[in-house]
Parts: sequence; structure tokens; C-alpha cells
Amino acid sequence: MKIKLTKPVLAVVFALLLALPLVTTNNYVLHIFISMGIYVILSLSLNFVTGFAGQLSLGHAAFYGIGSYVGALIMLNFHVNFFLALIISAVVSGLFGFLLGLPTLRLKGDYLAIVTLGFGEIVRLVFINWAKVTRGPLGLPGIPKPTVFGVELNTSMAFYYMAIVMIIVTVVIMNKIINSGIGMAMQTVKADEIAAESVGIQPIKYKMLAFVISSAFAGIAGCFYASFISYISPTTFIYNTSVTILAMVVLGGLGSIPGSIVGAVILTLAPELLRFLSNYRMLIFGALMVVMMIYRPQGFWGAGKRVKNIYKIKAGGGKHVGHIKG
Repeated sequence: MKIKLTKPVLAVVFALLLALPLVTTNNYVLHIFISMGIYVILSLSLNFVTGFAGQLSLGHAAFYGIGSYVGALIMLNFHVNFFLALIISAVVSGLFGFLLGLPTLRLKGDYLAIVTLGFGEIVRLVFINWAKVTRGPLGLPGIPKPTVFGVELNTSMAFYYMAIVMIIVTVVIMNKIINSGIGMAMQTVKADEIAAESVGIQPIKYKMLAFVISSAFAGIAGCFYASFISYISPTTFIYNTSVTILAMVVLGGLGSIPGSIVGAVILTLAPELLRFLSNYRMLIFGALMVVMMIYRPQGFWGAGKRVKNIYKIKAGGGKHVGHIKG
């Protein structure tokens, strides 16, 4: 059975999501859905650089952690409002993405993956050893909640609705970029760098842009996580977190926005749904992943399900969707 994301289907899904906090008062359920929302943003951000620009990163948790610590520190030490902290976290994480990209984006495949893996470990060790600022392994407690007109948004329901808004904003922005000339250039670079250069597209420029945007959104997710949990420590931003986010992207489908959402939902819910199996749940979870990769390597919602730019060009009477500049 083929699933079509028609407007009525999306409207029903959106209505159900909005009604969830009104149906259940269980904070544990809302906590799972908020965590799912954070992973959706992280999955979308990693898919932007890996799925659309073709750059394999194994250090995405580092940018997630940078956003968390930057947001937490400026809220705790300078009493900055959460929403301003969110923007600052995005800028700082994006800046680190730019600094990492400068010397590394000429690398490809496994070499780039190893460098990003090393970067992730360096960032984690900084969180642990820079105790004067980060409190090291003790972490940062008492991170403030968002406030709007003096009212503190400290309930699970408030964070749930904020997560929905952030996901919508992330999807809209990424969809606009991907379907613009910039997005088409990124996908051209992913498909064939030599061919891209032959038509005036600069691969380094677009790979760098993808890296910066991806890092910035990871920073936003990190700041939101810090305020939601009210406590962060280096143990959250480990290599396993990067692997989990990458698994969400691959499982959902590389180069697909709906795929990133589906992958994040499945890999967030699956461990919880299998929790009753106690010691066997992770074994079953791993087996399901293996079977999925064997029989459906393109993911649940791969790039093949996306509306191709060529169809939009034809629908527009031959007009280009966006102008590609080198």
C-alpha cells in the first residue's frame, strides 16, 4: 500500500498531534514525544548535510552538545532569554560547523567521517575537562525554562507545543532551501562533483553551506533540549548519539525530509515499545534494523518518493525553480 502525503492526511496528522496533550495527562508520554521532536530536528539537520549534500558526518552530537552548552551557559550566567539563547546557540554551532568545514570538506567519504568522529570526541573531552566553565562530569543543573511576557513555560504541554512549532519551522526552511537553486546545486555536487564544476558550481562552497546550516539546526535542538531537561552533562553528547541520529537518517531514507521524520519517530518509539521485553528489547531492535537494511536499503521513505525538481520545472512551463550560481 502506497502512502500519499496529501493535504487532508497532513491535516489529520497535525490535528491529532495538537490534540494529544488534551487526550493524555501522562507526562511520561509527553516526554517521549518531546524527545521525539528533538530527534526529528537532529535527523533533519544531519540529513541536510548527509542526504542532500552527500557528506558523511559521525560527529553530529558535537554540534548538538555545543548548542546545549552555549544555550545553558548564557542563560545561567547572563540571564539571557531562552529565545535569544536559541538564536545564539544556532549561530555558535553554525560557526563551529564552518570552522570544522574549512580544513576538512576537501575530504570525502570515510576520511571525512573519521575527521568528524574525532571532532566529536574532542568536543566531548572539552565538556569534561573544562570544569571551570562546564563543571565537567558534574554537568550544568538548574537551566532556566522559557518565559513569555513574564510567564514561565515549565510544563510538558508547553514544551510539546514548542517542539511542534520548531519542527514545522525546520521543515519549512529546509524545504525552501532544498527546492531552491542552492538545494539543486547541493544535490548536483552530491551526484557528481566534476559535472557540477563543469557547469560553474563550486562544490566546496555548497558543501560548506550545507555543513553550516546543518550545524546551526543541531545547535537549536541542543538549546531546546537543555531548557527542557534543565540539566546537561557530557554523557549525553557521546559517539553513540551521533550514530543514533545517523541511523534515523538512513532508516528513514537519505535525501528525504519525510524520511528523516519517519526514521526519528521509529527509532525513538521502538525502544520504548519494546521495553517490556527487558533484556531482549535491544537484541530485537538490532535485528529489525538489520532486516530493514537488507530488504529495504533505501529506507522507509527514500529519495525516490520525493517530488523531483524536474516535475516542478515541467509544471512551470519550462521555468527553472531556482537559479544556480557558482
